[in-house]
Amino acid sequence: MRVLFIGNSHTFFNDMPNTFAEICRRNGVDIQVTMLAHGGVGWHYHVKQPEVRFNIRYGGYDAVVLQHVAHPMGDLDVMEQSGRELIEWIREAGSRPVLYMTWAAKRDGAQFQPQMSSPYRRLAQETRSELAPVGEVWWRFHALAPQEELYAADGEHASQTGSLLAAYTLAGAVLQKEAAQLAADCPLDQLIAQAIEG
Repeated sequence: MRVLFIGNSHTFFNDMPNTFAEICRRNGVDIQVTMLAHGGVGWHYHVKQPEVRFNIRYGGYDAVVLQHVAHPMGDLDVMEQSGRELIEWIREAGSRPVLYMTWAAKRDGAQFQPQMSSPYRRLAQETRSELAPVGEVWWRFHALAPQEELYAADGEHASQTGSLLAAYTLAGAVLQKEAAQLAADCPLDQLIAQAIEG
C-alpha cells in the first residue's frame, strides 16, 4: 500500500507519518509513505505546487491524506475550493482521499472544536470522502485521560502522545479497520482506541 500525506507541521511534527506506517506494518500491511508538507501552509498552497499534482497523478497511491492549515484555518471558502480541487485530482488518479481533521489549540479548548470540525465534515460529506476525525478523537481522549498531555509546549502542535493519537485515527480511516483491531497491547494505545471508537 502507498499513502501520500499532504499538509503542514501538524502532519510532519514528531514524524507522525512514520508512526502511522509503523502501526500499519505491525498489523501486517506492507506500506510506503510519502509526505509533502511545509509549516503554516494550507491546501490553497498545495494546489499551486507542481510536485503535488505530479505526485498525486503519477505516484500510484492507494490513499492521499489531506490536512489543511489549523491555527487559524483562514478563509473557509478558499479551504473548500482548494480541497475540492485536490480531491478531484486524487479521484482522477484512482486514489482515495482521506481528510485529516485537526484539533483546536489548547488556549481555545474543546468548545472551539466544532468550528474546526464542521468544514472537514461538510467537505467529506459533499465529496463523499473518508474522514479521519482526529480533532474530535483528541477531546474524547482528553476526557478519558486528562493526565496525558496531548500538546507540545506551544499549545498548538501535538506531543508524542498527540501524534500517536493522530496516527491511530488515520490508520483506522486509511485501512478501514476498527481502532481496537490496530492498537498495541499497552494501556495508552488501548485508551486511544477507546477514544477513536467513541
